Parts: sequence; structure tokens; C-alpha cells
Amino acid sequence: MAKGYALTIGLNSVSPSHYDGWSGELLACEADAKDMAEIAKSRGFSVKTLLTRSATRKNVIKELSKAATTLKSADIFMLSYSGHGGQVPDRNKDEDDYQDETWCLYDGELIDDEIYKLLGRFASGVRILVFSDSCHSGTVTKAAFYQGTIATRSSAVSSEPVRYRFMPPEIALRTYRKNKKFYDSLQKDPALKKAEDSVKASVLLISGCQDNQYSSDGTFNGLFTGTLLQVWNDGKSSTYRKFYKAIAKRMPPEQTPNYYWVGTPSKKFEKQKPFTI
Repeated sequence: MAKGYALTIGLNSVSPSHYDGWSGELLACEADAKDMAEIAKSRGFSVKTLLTRSATRKNVIKELSKAATTLKSADIFMLSYSGHGGQVPDRNKDEDDYQDETWCLYDGELIDDEIYKLLGRFASGVRILVFSDSCHSGTVTKAAFYQGTIATRSSAVSSEPVRYRFMPPEIALRTYRKNKKFYDSLQKDPALKKAEDSVKASVLLISGCQDNQYSSDGTFNGLFTGTLLQVWNDGKSSTYRKFYKAIAKRMPPEQTPNYYWVGTPSKKFEKQKPFTI
């Protein structure tokens, strides 16, 4: 019988001691993680949730490694992240824009190549479902641009100021320079350069925005996660593709979710009802 395990991550702030005085305050990321955990639990997953101070590099890597060693072919792993997206210089020369995208965990950034190296530990045949409600989340590997951490949404959805889940470039620079030896040493691992190509499992990423867009925070949920929860509606969606399309249809044009495969695309997986073990 197949098993399901979920790791949901949400950070409403990060440690100023690592991020050179920046705490990156957000409102709804912990709520996102809790709500994604409730969906997973309702579908029979075993769930681990890491919130803000517990969402450290060590804890996230530990839980991903645990899932990789536990799950076998036909099992499913759900990973959700809500928080800031960041960048560090690409030292292993695998990015066209010379920047590696990151998830901003509490005590340090987790580089996209590290994420793929961890996903590469999962066995062939494991289904992996990733939800990333952060900026730079289109593929967690591509380039993004910057227009400010707080702006005004131009669509008819709202004219209120929007707080984006994005580390400003000046903060990214200061954080990198403060921790240069640490981030450069991580990228010396030769396995990171081709980490995405090493993934054997079937990984489906449904993200909060395209690579050149921003994921909005909110009062109760992030815009992407809140829309996902509305569409989910206790399991009314029939396939992952239809689930994604229904979410995208409700999102404003300046924040369009992405649908992206890594590893071995699986039509069988794609045609299942979302969150099916």
C-alpha cells in the first residue's frame, strides 16, 4: 500500500543575525503552512510542519532526507514552502543569469541546486508534489526581476498595497557578503551543478508565480495559497492539470502560477485527483 508524507514550511520572518539586520516580516506564511498541512492530513498523509524559527536549514534538510530514505516507488511526498524567495551569486556556473534562486529559511538560504540535490535522493517512481508560494518560484531555478517589496496591485482584484514574498536585492547582496564563505563553500559541491538532471522521481511543481513575477503575501493566506484553498474545496478537482488551471484562472494577470516537471514526467501521476496517496 502506498504511503504519503508531507512537509509544510512557513516563515513569517527570518533571523536578522544571518540576514544582516533584515527580518523580512510577513503575515500569512505560517497560516499557509498550517492550511496545506490540513489538506495533507485530510488525505491520509503523515505531516511535519516547520514554522518560522523551526524552519532552519538543518531541520528542512533533515526532513527532506528522512522522506527520501523512507519513501519507495509509488509513494508520494508533498512539499510546500511559503516565505521569501532570494538569490545568491551562481558560483558553479549553471545559471544563465549568474544567480541561484533560494528559499529564505530562518537561519540561512537554501539554494535551488541544494533543493534538487535533496530531491535527487528520492527513488525512481516516487511522486513528489511541490507548492512554492514565494517569488522566484516559477521553476525555483530561473531568473527574476525586481520592482520593490511593496507595490500596488494594478488589477481589479485590489488597489491596496501588496507585500511581496521577495528579498530585496540590496538585502540579498548584504546577506551574501556577510556569509560569503558559507554560500561559496556550499556551491563547491560538484554534484550541485547537475543536481536537477539527477532527479529520478516524478516531481511536479505548482508555483505561486512565473519567474518574472512576484508572489503576494496577504492577511489570512498568500494570494496563491488562498486561491488554491478555494479551488481545492474539499477535493472537487479531478486532475492536477485541471487543479492548476482552475487556480490560474482565478489569479490576476500579474501573478500567474506555473506548472513545471522535474525528473520523470508521469501522465499517471498527473491524471490523479490532487493529493491522492
